[in-house]
Amino acid sequence: MIQTDKERSVILGEYMISHKATVRATAKEFGISKSTVHKDLTDRLCCASPKLYKQVKELLEVNKRERHIRGGLATKHKYEERNKMYTS
Repeated sequence: MIQTDKERSVILGEYMISHKATVRATAKEFGISKSTVHKDLTDRLCCASPKLYKQVKELLEVNKRERHIRGGLATKHKYEERNKMYTS
């Protein structure tokens, strides 16, 4: 199925809003790069669907504010798994 950039940006935006997903998770789901997802959502979506663009922009800001917390939790989980392997 061939999609235009605007159609793809709307599909990606709707997915992000409905799943409260990150750019990385959205890219993985659709099998495209993070750069493409970010470009579609920040540059192309505003022309295709201004209302959806505002919602996506708010979600991107929330994700940006929370990313240091997710990174810390991922690191914590990584070391917990290592400790389980060594103590078992």
